[in-house]
Amino acid sequence: MIRKSAEMRSEVREKMRGGEGAVTFRHYFAKEEFGAAVRLCAKLTLPPGASIGAHQHKGEDEVYIVTKGSGLLDDGARKTRIVVGDSVLTGKGASHAVKNDGKEDLEIIAVIMCYNQ
Repeated sequence: MIRKSAEMRSEVREKMRGGEGAVTFRHYFAKEEFGAAVRLCAKLTLPPGASIGAHQHKGEDEVYIVTKGSGLLDDGARKTRIVVGDSVLTGKGASHAVKNDGKEDLEIIAVIMCYNQ
């Protein structure tokens, strides 16, 4: 299946998971289009100052791949700078939060896979 850019659905979520500002989602594919147990496959854009608040991933894994900008990832134990080319794996009940503390948009490809559906 090929999804042309012009066909991708976008949405904006305000104060996501208790975070600041707005996050724009550009959905590559809907969960119903996968044969595997995937809940999300999208590009997330966080403008400067925007964040996604702390949240857990129970029964699922989430992968972030940073494609533009930089930010701070908080895994509950420490805050780590993430930059273009970095990837993050969160799951098995772990939590995380991310904030764009830079001067340009932070773009992250996010994929959430579920253990059971």
